[in-house]
This record gives sequence, structure tokens and C-alpha cells, in this order.
Amino acid sequence: MSKICTITGKKVIVGNRVSHSNIKTKRRYYPNLQEKKFYIPETDEWVILKVSAKGIKHINKNGVLKSLQKAYDKGIIY
Repeated sequence: MSKICTITGKKVIVGNRVSHSNIKTKRRYYPNLQEKKFYIPETDEWVILKVSAKGIKHINKNGVLKSLQKAYDKGIIY
């Protein structure tokens, strides 16, 4: 499975690992993803989402259905 947040769209980025002698090698920065189960009271169902910590905060503030709709409108989920 891909390491992409379903709410915010955060994904893996690439950077440099820098040693003490300033030698640079490529490394990857992973988002803080959690697999979490959310309840949608409007449709009376549970959904399992792979969301980042910031995505969880967004869902807590705005609600699951509104957050999913916003992600769909932005093109993050299809």
C-alpha cells in the first residue's frame, strides 16, 4: 500500500542524510500515518482510513464526512 494520507494528501518526500563529514546520501522522510477506524453517523457505517496525525486533528475538528468530501473535491481521493 502507498504511504499517502487520505485526508491531507501527505506522502513520502526525499531529502539528504548528512554525515559528520558532510557527505550527502539520499534518504526518505515518511509521514506519520496511522490506520484508524472512524464512524460516520450520517450513513451509519464505519470506515478504515490511513491518515496522518494532522489528518486526525482535521477530522476531529470538522467531522469525517466533511473531511472526506473536502479531500474528494481537492482530488486527493477519487
